[in-house]
Amino acid sequence: MAVELDHSFVSEKPIDERYATVLDLERVVPCVEGGRVLEPVDPTTVKAEIKVKMGAMSMTFTGTVEIVEQDPAAHRVVMRVKSKEAGGQGYANADVTFALADGGGTIHTSAQISGKAASMGEGVMVGVLDALIADFAGKLAAL
Repeated sequence: MAVELDHSFVSEKPIDERYATVLDLERVVPCVEGGRVLEPVDPTTVKAEIKVKMGAMSMTFTGTVEIVEQDPAAHRVVMRVKSKEAGGQGYANADVTFALADGGGTIHTSAQISGKAASMGEGVMVGVLDALIADFAGKLAAL
């Protein structure tokens, strides 16, 4: 199942400070509800885990978060998330694009999901992912 979502956030912090924050994966990953860094791989990649609750089901996904594009002049960052469901056949992968501007920014998420999470149906999956990213955007703005 493919999902495309857009979110915006407001922040009074200077744009260069927010750009540096987005590049700091060890600070950004825990802003995702249920997310944590397992270990840094290099300055642009971490091994991470996220525990997601969908209705009565809970799933844990482990994998990597990698910064695949950085444009300091445009204050744009693209992260690639590749994860597999623990003990299952499913995966949740995404490209997340941060476009920062004065006073805030946008987050575009292009996700591909399979397995138990996808079997919950598009409405449930989109609702859970949308809430997760909206919460993340609020926490990111506060960093």
